[in-house]
Formats: sequence, C-alpha cells, structure tokens
Amino acid sequence: MATKLRHSGGYRATASFQTSTIIYDGTYWFCERFLDPRSRMTDQMVQAARSGRQNNAEGSRAAATSSQTELRLLNVARASLEELLLDCEDFLRQRRLPQWAPDSPEARAVRNVPQNYKKDRADQSDLTDLTDRERWALYAPWLESDDPAVRANALICLIHQANFLLDQQIAAAEARFVEEGGYTEQLATARLAERQRKRKRNDQTDQSDQSDQSDVTPQCPRCGSAMVLRTVKTGQNAGKQFWGCSAYPGCRGVVNL
Repeated sequence: MATKLRHSGGYRATASFQTSTIIYDGTYWFCERFLDPRSRMTDQMVQAARSGRQNNAEGSRAAATSSQTELRLLNVARASLEELLLDCEDFLRQRRLPQWAPDSPEARAVRNVPQNYKKDRADQSDLTDLTDRERWALYAPWLESDDPAVRANALICLIHQANFLLDQQIAAAEARFVEEGGYTEQLATARLAERQRKRKRNDQTDQSDQSDQSDVTPQCPRCGSAMVLRTVKTGQNAGKQFWGCSAYPGCRGVVNL
C-alpha cells in the first residue's frame, strides 16, 4: 500500500480545533440569547467564530499538498478569533459591563478547566479525549449563564486559549516548512531518491549477472585462456553455440555446450 508523502488531517483531535468548536457554539448561543438575530454584529460574531473553526480544519487538510496554504488558513483562523475577541470586549464595554482581569478568580477558573480535569483523572486523560458535548458540559456553568457578562468573559478566556494554541501551531508549521521545504520540494526529493534507489538496484543486478557469467565460463582446455560463447555459422551444425578460445586463431580450443 502506498504511503502519503505528507500527512494531513487529524485536526479533530487537536486542542485548538476543539476549543474553537466550543467558542463557535458558545458564540452562536450567546448571540441568539443576547443580541438581535438580524443585527450585523450577530452576523459578524457568528461568522468570525465559524471561520476560527473551519479554517483550522481546512488548513490541516491542505497540509498534504501546500505548506503555504496551510499557514495562510491557520492565520485566517487566528485573525478571525482575534476579531471575535474584540467584539466580545466591545459588547462588555458598550454596555458598561465588567471585563474580568486576566488574573481574576473568575478568569483563572475558566482557564484552569483543562488542568483541573486532568488532575482529577486517575488515567491522566485530558479534554482531547472527550466528545464535543462532554467538553461543553465542563464550561456550561459559564457559557450557559443567564448573565451576559459571564458568557462574554468566558468566551474571551477561551479565545485567548485558542489563540495561544494556534500561535504554537503556526510556529510549528513554519519551522517544518523551513526544515523540510514545501510539498513541491519534498516531491522532487522523493523522486530523486527513487531514481537513485532504482539505479543502485540495477547496478547490483548487473554486477550479479557478471559474477554469474564468470562462474559458468569455462577455461580453454588447451591454453587456459577464458572461453567465449560462439555460434556455428555454416554446415550441418549452423546455429548451434559452443565455447571457443578467446585466443583464437592462435588457439583453437573448443568446449561443447
């Protein structure tokens, strides 16, 4: 079975995609509850949340054939979440609602959900092993709150986490591109390696054939020189092969096949 030159996909198991999924769902239900569904802000927030998730997935799939496309889409996902972050901050500021400080107990409680979950598990499993609904349930106390400020602040915390994860993902993709090159370069390298492998195999076959030939070639019974395979050209034995001395015509030694 042929193996792929570059692996892609697997995004569903990444923390960045899973966090983006929570953000998308949380944003959708936040807008549904606290904003006019026909307003432009609702449309922009939902689309930004969706872009943060979908471009992450698309970038992962594009990794199979284009590092540039992978990086571009991951950066689009990162930029979309940054836009959503500003919308959440604007929502709080324009309504004179409090925004949690990064080191506040409320912000730390949301931020520490993954660590607390892992700490409470004997098998040390983390949130990536859960289903989407199970992960959502861990954040439900904030994301399903009747207080719009709590929901918006929780989304802000999650967006900061997703952005941190995406920054790491982008840095890793950039380093991989610098070290390994793009898909076209890898394809050319693989093609050259295959050519060299075939050439080496053919050389070994030729050497083996020559070795086999030397093993079965007899020596002249008269002078000891190497024999040469010859073909009778005339007479009743025309077309038949025989071993003739390579020193012919000086030596007329013959060995029949």
